[in-house]
Amino acid sequence: MKRLVFTAAVLTVSALPALAQDFDLNALIEAAKAEPPITVYDSTGKIVDMAEAFSAKYGIQATGEKVSATAQLEMLIREHQSGNVLGDVALLTDTPAAIAQLLPTGVVESWVPPDLEADIPESYRNPLAISTNANVWAYNTEAHTECPIKNIWQLTEPEWKGRVAIIDPLTKGTYTDWFNQMATRGEEPLRAAYEAHFGKPLETDQPSAAAAWLAAMGANGPLVADGDDRVSEAVGAPGQAEPFVGLLSSAKFRDNADKGYKLGLCAGMEPWVGWSYTKLGLIATGTDSPSAAKLFIHYVLTEEGILPQMRDGKMPTSTKIALPADEPSGLAAHLDALFPYDAATGLDDWDTRQDWQDFWRVFYQR
Repeated sequence: MKRLVFTAAVLTVSALPALAQDFDLNALIEAAKAEPPITVYDSTGKIVDMAEAFSAKYGIQATGEKVSATAQLEMLIREHQSGNVLGDVALLTDTPAAIAQLLPTGVVESWVPPDLEADIPESYRNPLAISTNANVWAYNTEAHTECPIKNIWQLTEPEWKGRVAIIDPLTKGTYTDWFNQMATRGEEPLRAAYEAHFGKPLETDQPSAAAAWLAAMGANGPLVADGDDRVSEAVGAPGQAEPFVGLLSSAKFRDNADKGYKLGLCAGMEPWVGWSYTKLGLIATGTDSPSAAKLFIHYVLTEEGILPQMRDGKMPTSTKIALPADEPSGLAAHLDALFPYDAATGLDDWDTRQDWQDFWRVFYQR
């Protein structure tokens, strides 16, 4: 109970937006023009183009720097402690770490533009998420006319032993967050999927259906890769007699055009075609350019601002923005079939990361 109260306080105190009718975008722009240039951290190289477009639009100098989520955390904390803020805005994909380490210590703050707040679902406002990133189950369209996996529990069966590719959960916190979110909120769908596939209710000694699935899938010897590129190759490379099925970022579907791969989305897979995690838009509390930082946050919540990342399959949280028609994965037609991230349990996701990593170590078999 104590931890839950603490979490709520962290997420509420960070942002106290003004009323939409009191917000003046033109005044914010003018104030931003009087401030020093800003630097924006993001884990994708697209941030360079986004910052350049922002600078051209407003005449305000912004520099985009590609920095991994892990490095962002360390840099933001050190810059705050030293009083030398170099990164004014952080677009961060590690929501639990932000909730546990950055927001409660005042390293960053979350600000929702009042004129755009109504377009952002409440679950994405506190802290502000600018987009969601999807990891989806994929198959090889050259080897199969449709996805051979219809149910997540198929991945635990002998037929798919050693033929499933995923990113190593020990190297990416979003994966252990997914495990914990499934254990917290996915019990009924996972049990229903088990019964639909095996024709009987799930009976397990594990504490949750998510733990039961993860233990069985790990014991089935999946290929564990160090990144999406390896998973994309294992699944989508042409000329394979028995290609892998795999879990990878929807952004990797661009490999079909860039590399001649044959990736296809496992549409209709039960209970979910994949899962998503959020990218937060945060402002360093010690920035010398608070108005410019807010203006950049406002910019990335518009279609113009977020478009470079949308082309890679990143999904804006704004309900006013639709994915582009040429987005390569076709995920736009299956958004309701994604298991979404919920920041309400973010602190618990953070606290249980080591537990889920230890769990994986116990059950994973090469």
